[in-house]
Amino acid sequence: MDQPLAGKTIAILVANGFEETTMTEPQRALLKTGAALRTISPEQGLVNGWHGKAWGHYFPVDKQVGDVLGSDYDMLLLPGGERSIVKLLQNAHTRRIVGHFLDAGKPVAAIDEGVQLLAIPGKLKGRTLTAPDALKDELTAAGATVSEEPLVVGDTLITARSVDDLPAFVEQVVKAFGEAASLKKAA
Repeated sequence: MDQPLAGKTIAILVANGFEETTMTEPQRALLKTGAALRTISPEQGLVNGWHGKAWGHYFPVDKQVGDVLGSDYDMLLLPGGERSIVKLLQNAHTRRIVGHFLDAGKPVAAIDEGVQLLAIPGKLKGRTLTAPDALKDELTAAGATVSEEPLVVGDTLITARSVDDLPAFVEQVVKAFGEAASLKKAA
């Protein structure tokens, strides 16, 4: 079985209230590629997803956000979920970790409200991404060019506007993360 991401570690950054399917669908696909996935959160022990219109399942937290370095991970996944994003934006470690990935040119995938975590002034200059309409002004102010496309794949950044774009997002995440891993092996 081909496992292009064997030996790669992917951080999934979430807090209570993340949109469960925007984490579990990419997670399931990435596990098949041999990647090691680690849930990073400000929560201790367990983090609670949001599924549809109610609380969803609990997931184990591998590391607290304040205890990790971006350099410990090869790739970053930012699921959606308004409750989760509000909490993550209030944590200074979130900006530090996301900023590291953007500065280092490591692959980052963000969907729905998760795209908001990329809005770090100066870090998005020259990058094109997509986002829900409510986030466009904030991302533009941070230096990004915001596309109307449902899915945008850049050199190291994959963004999708909404949960409706999840199947295409997952497909591109697996493809792009795999290509990034192949390039690193060849270098």
